[in-house]
Formats: sequence, C-alpha cells, structure tokens
Amino acid sequence: MPLADHIPQIDDRSYDSIVAEMRARISRYTPEWKPVWTDLNDSDPGITMLQVFAWLGEMLAYRMNKVPELNQLKFLELIGIELQPREPAMVELTFPVLPTFTGLTTIVPTGTQVTAETTGGGPPLVFEATRSLVCLAARIASLLACDGYSTGQPVTGANTAATGFQPFGPAPNTDSALMIGFDGPDPFPATDITFFVWGSTQDSSGSVVSCGLPATPAYPSATLRWECWTGFEWVSLATMKDDSLAFTRTGEIIIRTPANAVARAVMPGEAKSLYWIRARVETSQYERPPQLLAIRTNTMRLTQMETVRNEVLGGSTGRRDQVFQLSNNPVLTASLRLEIDQGSGAEVWTEVSDFFGSGPNDPHYVLNRTSGEIRFGDGFHGAIPIANSTNPRANVVAAEYRYGGGTHGNVTAGHLGALRNAVAGIDDNGVTNVVPSYGGRDEETLHAAKLRAPSAIRSRCRAVTVEDFEFLSKQAASVARARALPLFHPEYPGIKVPGVVTVVVVPESDAPNPMPSEGTLRTVCAYLDARRLLTTELYVVAPTYQLARVQVRIVAADGADLATVHSAVDDTLLRYFHPLRGGDDGTGWPFGGSIKFSRVFQQVFTVADVESIDFLIVSVDGEAAPECRDVPIRDGALLYSVAHDISVGYRVATGAFV
Repeated sequence: MPLADHIPQIDDRSYDSIVAEMRARISRYTPEWKPVWTDLNDSDPGITMLQVFAWLGEMLAYRMNKVPELNQLKFLELIGIELQPREPAMVELTFPVLPTFTGLTTIVPTGTQVTAETTGGGPPLVFEATRSLVCLAARIASLLACDGYSTGQPVTGANTAATGFQPFGPAPNTDSALMIGFDGPDPFPATDITFFVWGSTQDSSGSVVSCGLPATPAYPSATLRWECWTGFEWVSLATMKDDSLAFTRTGEIIIRTPANAVARAVMPGEAKSLYWIRARVETSQYERPPQLLAIRTNTMRLTQMETVRNEVLGGSTGRRDQVFQLSNNPVLTASLRLEIDQGSGAEVWTEVSDFFGSGPNDPHYVLNRTSGEIRFGDGFHGAIPIANSTNPRANVVAAEYRYGGGTHGNVTAGHLGALRNAVAGIDDNGVTNVVPSYGGRDEETLHAAKLRAPSAIRSRCRAVTVEDFEFLSKQAASVARARALPLFHPEYPGIKVPGVVTVVVVPESDAPNPMPSEGTLRTVCAYLDARRLLTTELYVVAPTYQLARVQVRIVAADGADLATVHSAVDDTLLRYFHPLRGGDDGTGWPFGGSIKFSRVFQQVFTVADVESIDFLIVSVDGEAAPECRDVPIRDGALLYSVAHDISVGYRVATGAFV
C-alpha cells in the first residue's frame, strides 16, 4: 500500500472549526469589548479579521501537515519500501476417506473449500485448495522406527496423537528406516501417494528480506530410498517430490507405486498383516536426528482465500488515468488476470509496480493490493484502454483473482473441518487440521515499515562485505554460525588470493563438533552464488576443529559432594569450549581465539564448592601447554571438547590431598 496514505497530521482542524473556536474565545480574551462587541455576524469588522486569520491558520496547518516525516517517507518510497499488505494464512488439512467407500482412491478437486466459524459473528473463514489431491482409501495403521540394528520400535501412538517421534531412532545410520503399514481394501493401488510430514520444531532461519531473486535449490543432509514390500523383497519406488529434505523440515513427499507391487505381510514389531512401504536411509550426514511431529496421507496445504472469476469492472472511456475497483480485497500477489476487450477480443494486460518504465503502448496497469484499486496509464507512461463501442460498459473484466488474508486466519489445531461442498468418498466429519494454521498477517504499520527499512537496505540480496556473507549464510540453511574469510583460498592456505571469499559454516547440531553435511554446504553455496558479485570466487567449507582437554586437580569445600563438584566442573568446561555455546560470552568459541589460561582458571572457580585449584594444565590436540600460559590455536579454527581429566578431593589437616 502507498506510504502517502499514512502521512501523519499535526493539526486536522478546518477553517470552520478555527472560526468557531476563535468566536468562542471572544468573551474570555476581550472582556473590555464585551459591552459593545455584540454583533458576531459576518458583517462585523472584527469577525472579518477573525475569518482572515482563520484562513491563514488553515493554510499554515496544511503546509505543516506536509512536513512531519515527509522527507523520510519520500526516501522510503524512493528505495522501494512500501507497506506490506495483508497475507493469507495457510494450513495443512487431512481428508480421510469414508470406511464405506468402495474404491481404492478418490480425488479432492482444485478449488475445494473448507470453512470455519469466526469469533464475533463475522463471515466464516474460507480456506481453498489450489490443486487437486489423490486420496488413498488405505489408511496408516502402523509406524515402526528402525535404527538398522534392532527390531522396529512402534511409534504409531505418537504419530496419532501428534506428540512427536524420531523416525530413524536417536542415531540415524545407513539402513535405518521408517516403516509405514497400510490397512485397506485389496489390492494396493498403483497411484501417487502423498505424505505430509511436520517437523517437531519450526524453522528458525530468521527474517529474510525479499528482493525478487528466484529461489535457490536446497539439498538434503541424507539420501532416502522409498521402497515397498512385494512379498519377497524390498523394491525401490519412484520419488516424485520431497519438500521435507529427508525428514529435516515440514513438507510434502510424493511417491509412485506400481500396479500389483505391494503385498501384505507381517513384520517384526507388528502382528497384523499390512501393506508395507518404508523410507530407508541410504546415506546419512544428519547434523541432528530428524524429529517429526506427525506424518499423514491424504493431506495438502490450503490457503485462506476465495477465488473470483469473470467480475465485470466497467467500461473504458478512453480517458487518461482511469481507475477501476475490484469488489473484494486484499488481492493476493500475482493472482489477478485482467482482460480488456478493445474491439478485437479480450487481451490480457500486465501488472507493473509503477508506470516509470512503461511506454505509451504498453498494456500495463498498477494494482493496489490492499484496496483492490486498478489504475491505468496516461498515454505517455502506460497505454490508455480504448473505449469499445460494441461493449461500452463491460469491456474491462477481472477474469480471475484471489483475495483474503489477515491474522484472523491463524486458527488453532482442529478448528477447521466444514466442507463447503461435498466431495465423493471423503468423510465430512473427519476433515481436520493436525496443526494450527500459520502465516496470516495484517497490513504492515508505518512504524514497522520504518523499522524494516534499515534491514532491507543492508540485505538487498547481495553479498559484498564480510557481514553480508555471514548474514546471508545463516538465512540459507540451518546454520548457527558463519565466518567469511576474504582473500582466503582453501587450496592455498597462507596466501592471499585476490577476489576469493571462503565462508565457514557451523550448522545447528547437538554434536560437540558440529559438521555441516554436503547438502548444507551445497545449499549455502547455491544461495550465496546467486547473491555474490560477478568477480567474486566463492567457496563454502566446513569448520576445522581442535580438541581441547583440561587436566585439573580441585580441592572441594568440606562437606561438599565430590561427585556433584566433578560433574559441575566437567559440564562447565564442556560448555566453555563448545563451538556454539562456548566462549566468554556464551555465543560460541571465537574463530581462531586463543585459550586464555586465566579464563579457564576462572571458569573452574565459578563452580560452587570449589575451594582451591592445585594445578591446571590445558592441552590442545593432545599436546600439553606449559602451566599458566595462554594457548594459541590455528587461525580460523574452533575448539571443542568431549571429556576432561578432573580429580576432586578434600584437603586434610596435614595438607595432603585425598
């Protein structure tokens, strides 16, 4: 929405209100004239003077109202900052098939609408499907999480209740698998099966400022092979789509089953004979074990919106700067198809953000998504729609557009479920949303736009400075820390190579030395490659680590529990040297930061019941440093630790340590 619509007003008084206020103050501020100034009509000279000053005051207020923040608003408009319109909420809805349905599959068509009542008696919320969905009559009856070494562990209950489970166990290895058992009519159909998986946590990559660049590819940290049991062996299935990136995020998975391929069988961990499909880990580089909230079939994403078709907006008059109004708003991005019949049939016109780049014959229009206002050009910048004598009142038509949005679309889990129109084979009472809807947003406020402007300027989707590379790396994937090394080439360490930037990325992980997978490195590289300068040679690499170990002998206070002190000191040192949570500030050990002996000494003393330290030695990569000396580490390296040599005892009267 244009910022000009939100220019603040210092004084909103009109000429009439100023005159009325001044007339009311005559008796208070001119008491000496009260006996003789009784004529307050327009013919009185005093009233005439008040009217002159009121006119001057109104002109002054008008000019003053144009001053506050106008320079800032115009600057924001100059750099392309406008108020973001309302955005629609999205939700994943499950469409269960009726138990009495005799077919193997049924289809939820495009445009299917699901409604929910709103608070306050307003119009119902409408969520609409933008594509069709093939629904499977067979239902998921069993889930087994197999770690590759033992019998599968049943996780069906956790999946049904949507409480979360680990599909490959706590340590995913090659040949770990999630086995999915289906129960339903015979035979198992040849079709595309759609799974929707929800990650147990929301993505936390931060806010990304869009600048119109196309999406860059994302690569998974592992390779999954989908297979089905034929009665004799596991046979590979074609994976058509995997938005979940091997179960690492919320997304949709589509696999294709061939005819007469899936057979019933009894598997270890499940006594019932079912049709079995599994997702097997073929290669694993997971930074952390996948954690799923739930997995469902017959589920797809719907958007809080409604579609309008063939809305007649009126007829063109052939004049400049014509304006037409849509009946509904706000309009969703890139959803309006505008057709104009200028006498030779309907022609599609193109939406542009403004007319500055439009020529006199360009069929362009500008859409205000918030208000639904459509504006055409003046014949110099943007063509003027020609009047159609055969259809003078209806040659401008919105062939199709979608509208909706706002925070009221963010509803709780289980709130949706009323089908506006019945779908063959679908259980109307079973349609539900497993998780709350999300993404609904009201129109941005002027204050929020001003706060967003600095980030938009800094993050114009270009990587130039060291800070740009580091900031954008954390936007690309699940990266906790990043460090850009200018003039550093991985193959020529110690030599400054002009034009080269190497980015070291540390992923979010529970490991003591987090290592990014090949998929994470490729994802970050693709993201930065689209944003680097043309002459920049870019490399994205994993961090190098050095193992830190502390040997310390501690004298505990009398009466202290030695095991508790030992555990607390060990936890403190493990945390202090951690690459993500260590360091003096708790934000991760600094790249290339030396170990300060006094700081390590101080960390041990922060533990309760530590009375004194007999000696403390720090070693790096197995090489002990002299006592009371700082320990340097390699340039750009990080520290980690897995265990420390700690002895805790009491000081007896003789001074001995026991």
